[in-house]
Amino acid sequence: MLRRWIPKTALGLAALLFVTALATAFSGAVLYAYYESRQEKTVDKVDTFVGGFADQLDAAKKIVQAEGDRAKQDIRNQLDELQRFAASGSTLTDLLNKAQPSVFLVSTLDQNGAPSVGTAFVVFADADQSFLLTSYTTVQAATQQPGPPVTLRKQGQDDVEATVFTWDPDHDLALLRVATPNLPALPWAAPDAPPKIGDRVFLISGLGSTGAAITQGFVADVSADGLQHDAPVGMQFQGAPVLNSDGEVVAVASRTYSPLGFQPDSVWFAPLVRTSCDTVLRCPEGNPQPGG
Repeated sequence: MLRRWIPKTALGLAALLFVTALATAFSGAVLYAYYESRQEKTVDKVDTFVGGFADQLDAAKKIVQAEGDRAKQDIRNQLDELQRFAASGSTLTDLLNKAQPSVFLVSTLDQNGAPSVGTAFVVFADADQSFLLTSYTTVQAATQQPGPPVTLRKQGQDDVEATVFTWDPDHDLALLRVATPNLPALPWAAPDAPPKIGDRVFLISGLGSTGAAITQGFVADVSADGLQHDAPVGMQFQGAPVLNSDGEVVAVASRTYSPLGFQPDSVWFAPLVRTSCDTVLRCPEGNPQPGG
């Protein structure tokens, strides 16, 4: 049967070969077109992938950069915290030197005639006189007449007589006046920058070999009643300024202030310094001036 399809002449054989070649060429063209189509699709996919990869790479770089910047900021924040908490000897000395000209030892007598001591610090001064905050407990006997004299003392300086100008027993605050002009006042912390739990605080007394001494502790709590802290408050420290790490006054040290009705032990209560603006001082625009 196969012999029927095989041409018997040279012309027929040539025709068969031509048709076969034509079919082969057509098949090759179809296969080549299919290959070209697949290749173009593959190239398009590769281009799309490469283009998308570049975008993804840029996005990844931005994410990495943002995470790196955030990590750096976190490290800076932690270093700031450590610097605030880990006060070195030089930090304490700097704070002491800055505050020393403004703090004085208060010496007087209590109601029983026994010595009573504390610290006072300058809050306002002009060309005629200076005013200092202290603890009411220290000068309580001097608020009555006749009362014992109140003396301000500093290492290497002459004693200065002071008078009790105004007082606030509820917050253990009293304001002293001296005839010495232009004593340097300590700066107060801004009203919008109150102390926070965990902040380190420093108490400066007027009794020390250089005219002052320092203790330190942490803020345990802050409320409208005042500040709780664990810095030691010896007798000579009552009435002392409670400073933040920038050397600004945030509160007044006390051994007797008890807004909750019980005596403190190792954690002390201190009235916020701006509480004095309500009674013993006037503070127009936040600047302390003598009240009364």
